[in-house]
Amino acid sequence: MRILLVEDEPGLGEAVQEHVASVGHAVDWMKTVEEAEHAAQAVPYQLVLLDLALPDGSGLDLLRSLRGRGDKVPVIILTARDRISDRIEGLNAGADDYLVKPFDLDELSARILAVTRRYAGDPNPVLRLGDLEIDQTARSVSVAGAQTELTAREWAVLELLMRRPGALVSKERIEDALYAFGAEIESNAVEVYVSRLRKKLGRETIRTMRGLGYRLEP
Repeated sequence: MRILLVEDEPGLGEAVQEHVASVGHAVDWMKTVEEAEHAAQAVPYQLVLLDLALPDGSGLDLLRSLRGRGDKVPVIILTARDRISDRIEGLNAGADDYLVKPFDLDELSARILAVTRRYAGDPNPVLRLGDLEIDQTARSVSVAGAQTELTAREWAVLELLMRRPGALVSKERIEDALYAFGAEIESNAVEVYVSRLRKKLGRETIRTMRGLGYRLEP
């Protein structure tokens, strides 16, 4: 996924960015409401991790701005404010979950997975397509019952395709999900990951629609 992280504390921001990126997500890290607003208008994010106390205002201002223009992107608030009234205010403003600092990074990963599953309309962490099975919680893949090891980037591409089996996913959409702002994108990166997945999962698993994109065969 392409994730927007809005956090002004350097140590925590770096830790969250590295942890979330390590499992295959692209993370754009912004430190102010203004920076985050510009990023959110430029990129169709799949998730926002939002601090509340920012140098130029409250993260709730950004959240209300997103919801005010009809942006339904899932938002998880990350904050040191632990009063019930603060949680209620955040949820009423349109947040999907609330995590109080300090938090465990593995718990953050679990919250991200749970929120995105709800938005996809499928609370089941196990995705199946023919002989292919993906357990999102265990981050495991099996083909006809045999476990297959994937890299973080291979996992990210497969998960993106798996969420829309049979639907066309453009090369640009895959690149957006894999690379954050400023990352150098090799022209054939997506083709390389798709080729590796075919070798591991079967050549007929992913179909190339020339000039259009890729789709996971139902």
